[in-house]
Amino acid sequence: MTGELSPIDKAKFVAAKRAADFVENGMRVGLGTGSTAAWLVRCLGERVREEGLTFRGVPTSTRTAELARDVGIEVVTLDEARWLDVTIDGADEFDAELNLIKGGGGALLQEKIVATASDRMIVIADAAKEVETLGAFPLPVEVIPFGRTASQALIEEALVSMDVMGRQTTLRMNGDTPYVTDEGNHILDLHLSRIGNARQLAMVLNQIPGVVENGLFIDICDQVVVGYGDGRVEVRDINAGTVSEGRLDFAEDDNLFRDLGD
Repeated sequence: MTGELSPIDKAKFVAAKRAADFVENGMRVGLGTGSTAAWLVRCLGERVREEGLTFRGVPTSTRTAELARDVGIEVVTLDEARWLDVTIDGADEFDAELNLIKGGGGALLQEKIVATASDRMIVIADAAKEVETLGAFPLPVEVIPFGRTASQALIEEALVSMDVMGRQTTLRMNGDTPYVTDEGNHILDLHLSRIGNARQLAMVLNQIPGVVENGLFIDICDQVVVGYGDGRVEVRDINAGTVSEGRLDFAEDDNLFRDLGD
């Protein structure tokens, strides 16, 4: 099956496969949301079945929870786990300081809560997610439905004084109706092109009434596992200042992800 994957999917696969090695018996592990995180969940499920790995997973969305249960991972809530050893999740963008934009999958609120309730956050991504400056990917902002248009107007007003290149905001849709998060909220996507001061923008956005959380993850990520389409994988540790490289060989008959639709 892996022989049929696109280079980007191969890159996601090797990043997920390498990151799965960080999980040890007895750990409490935050499980991210999105296509790359779904590969991780399948890889961990394989370790559960083949190695007898035992750990408790805290999913960041209902769809991650369903997939985790399907592959045999014990699922618990964050309240039950209380604190996590590690969270492993994808990202829509990351920069050299491992600051992130997340929320393309619509789960940014749970993702940020889980990540910050962890001793360590590891991001898994294909090499295309690395950027010099954040902002090319639209920045998700979760808002409550009540007064959403007022919140959107306040966000647009605040962007005038921010160091950004674009200021267009759009309501994320699911067909003909607004997209609804697991918490019953809506998402505004901010098309900024470039974010000059991500830390400042994150603070300003969260002060706006109606805003629940934004998709800027600043000083949260500790390591990034970068996958490449040729099987190379790179682990960067922002705290230790180290970079390690390796390679994962594909098994052409690997059917680990044959049912994965994400």
